[in-house]
Amino acid sequence: MIERRPFDRLPSEDLGWLKCRRHFSSTAKEDPSRGGLGCMRVWNDEEIAPDAGFALQVHANIEIIIYVCEGAVTHRDSLGNEGRIEPGNIQVVSAGTGIRHAEYNLEQASARIFQIWITPASCGGSPAWGLQPCPVAESSGSFVAIASGLDSDCDALPIRACARVLNAKLRTGESVDYVLREPRLAYLVPSIGTVDVNGVRIHARDGAAIKDVDIVTITAIEKADVVMVDGL
Repeated sequence: MIERRPFDRLPSEDLGWLKCRRHFSSTAKEDPSRGGLGCMRVWNDEEIAPDAGFALQVHANIEIIIYVCEGAVTHRDSLGNEGRIEPGNIQVVSAGTGIRHAEYNLEQASARIFQIWITPASCGGSPAWGLQPCPVAESSGSFVAIASGLDSDCDALPIRACARVLNAKLRTGESVDYVLREPRLAYLVPSIGTVDVNGVRIHARDGAAIKDVDIVTITAIEKADVVMVDGL
């Protein structure tokens, strides 16, 4: 089953400095049937105004992945880490027993990011932070793991969950096949471009909830950048 979740129908929030669309509902008042998928708890499409951002906030027992679609954001945390995340980079905060972190847009233009939260396989552990360029596929039209809890994904940033965060950059007309792991649950969002997912048209920033599918075939109707989480 492929369920399209149109961007313009997602629950939204506009705080002036932050415009947010939530692929997964965070409150029962929205849509309790969209409370999560497998170990995925949050997938926010966020636009952060210049010289604005999230002040220090405390999190524990969650894996927080940030993928920058446009612009850049700067990270600071209670471990003393600081880094600038720009398109082509991936950041992971493994909150563990607890971490305070801030994400700010210190640039002159707005930043647009995907913020993804994944439940770890077990609670606790020391908090950790990582930032690196996204691994690049050996050939165009392939998925590559950019953050993963699988030991075999040695080039990806590690997360403490039974999940993979994947990226594919597709030229117009290109297709990529991906075999889902059990229990065959995934969520996919094109940051740019329109794609067909097993025949279902998914536009830029739409979501595709994927369940009980053995092989996912994604075809780019136009140049596309696709992020997908394959997770238990």
